[in-house]
Amino acid sequence: MPVAPHGEVIGDDARIRRIVVVGGGSAGWMAAATMATYLGRGSSVRLVESEEIGIVGVGEASVPHLKTFNGEVLGIDEAEFLTATQGTFKLGIEFRDWGRVGDTYMHGFGRIGRSMGPLPFHQFWLKRFLAGHAHDIGAYTLQTVAAPQGRFVAGAPDAPAGSPLADFAYAYHFDAGRYARFLRDLAERRGATRTEGRIVDVVRRAGDGFVEAVVLESGERVEGDLFIDCSGFRALLIGQALEVDYIDWRQWLPCDRAMAVPSANAGPPTPYTRATARAAGWQWRIPLQHRTGNGYVYASEHLSDDEAAATLLAQLDGEALGEPRALRFTTGMRREFWRANVVALGLASGFMEPLESTSIYLVQSGLQRLLGLFPDLGFEPQLVRRYNAETTFEYERIRDFLVLHYHATARDDSPFWTHCRTMPVPDALRETIAMFRRDGRYFRQGEDFFALPSWVQVMLGQGIVPAGYHPVVDEMPEPHLDAFLARVREDIARAAATMPTHQQFIDRYCKAPPA
Repeated sequence: MPVAPHGEVIGDDARIRRIVVVGGGSAGWMAAATMATYLGRGSSVRLVESEEIGIVGVGEASVPHLKTFNGEVLGIDEAEFLTATQGTFKLGIEFRDWGRVGDTYMHGFGRIGRSMGPLPFHQFWLKRFLAGHAHDIGAYTLQTVAAPQGRFVAGAPDAPAGSPLADFAYAYHFDAGRYARFLRDLAERRGATRTEGRIVDVVRRAGDGFVEAVVLESGERVEGDLFIDCSGFRALLIGQALEVDYIDWRQWLPCDRAMAVPSANAGPPTPYTRATARAAGWQWRIPLQHRTGNGYVYASEHLSDDEAAATLLAQLDGEALGEPRALRFTTGMRREFWRANVVALGLASGFMEPLESTSIYLVQSGLQRLLGLFPDLGFEPQLVRRYNAETTFEYERIRDFLVLHYHATARDDSPFWTHCRTMPVPDALRETIAMFRRDGRYFRQGEDFFALPSWVQVMLGQGIVPAGYHPVVDEMPEPHLDAFLARVREDIARAAATMPTHQQFIDRYCKAPPA
């Protein structure tokens, strides 16, 4: 008898046999590859997509979780993935002009300094920084030191515990369209099948309203037991067929449009994403091996499409390789991500603007959560409720982290920034800011994706400097504290200096052929 992922012994007649993924792109092929890898022996995995329907495809930056998902969940070789997708490495995000015009700070991946007993490093740093005797917090994070120097190495497996190179965190930049094709090849090798066709109807079962089949323009009927909706903003199943509401977050995240355009590389690729605040939003810069991805995320209430396109083209580092492409979106999430026998992933489930590169992570997190709570044909309601509760929590905490970037600003040079600075924010975020402002404390809530180093770096970078620090810090004599801070900073500076350049590492490890 097979055993379901949630631990119950089930009979063959209760097992889900037909998994249908609706929609392609990165989200659809991630889903197909994952399902084929873990459920393909006992179930069929079929993806339905139409070449006539475009794919958004601007998710070209990631968070460190992608390394885990690719390597540990799907068994993908890192160098092969990067070569196939013209990928580069990412140590963090450089933010320009967010707190004030002229400000720059880095949200680097990985830990800050070294913890001392029960307290995080930044508490010890705070005492001396407030007294004028410590460097900026970035000097104590290896990724933040190495990134502006254009240096990178994929960690050092033999590094001793406590070394800045031990457990070295990094992410990727890559061509999203190439990633989707790479995943498609993987999924099909593992047994998934693709059906070309436009869906014109969704057939629901009498009585419980479950989706029974999707009908293609050709008349073909594709039946399934479990449907994964990766149909993008159209949300063909979760939104149109099952009528699950969409919760709009524009009162906190007012950007609702983007212009995207590739440009020629102007020098070696930097090992970080750049996010530059503009008058009505912000501009991204994502360097790949064969080109640079660029975009302007903005609020249509404060800027026209033509003005956004002109601003974007005027601010490129290299020659534009096409005309700007317009995207429209509403930041928010579905009230339910799983209803009946439909699970929504990607843009069908919600949209977080690309500020912290979480879109692909949310697809992968949803897939791993679905595997852990995978149902049988009974679709136990408790599993559905758990999935929805955990996903809602994750979306809301990522939302609050993004809102922090906009709200914690001193900018008053445009109506957009005045609105962001003065707008009411979610209660949990307001309490988080107030606690940190008092004495630098931050407490991670549950499985909050962004951990303490991320919140600390962004709050400090946006100008939220605590008035005090944890009282336990005073137990360490100041000469010892100064020596500790100096040793950490020197270790990090030394480690960064030993790294090859980003380009040297790419050339040796994952150089892609000319596109």
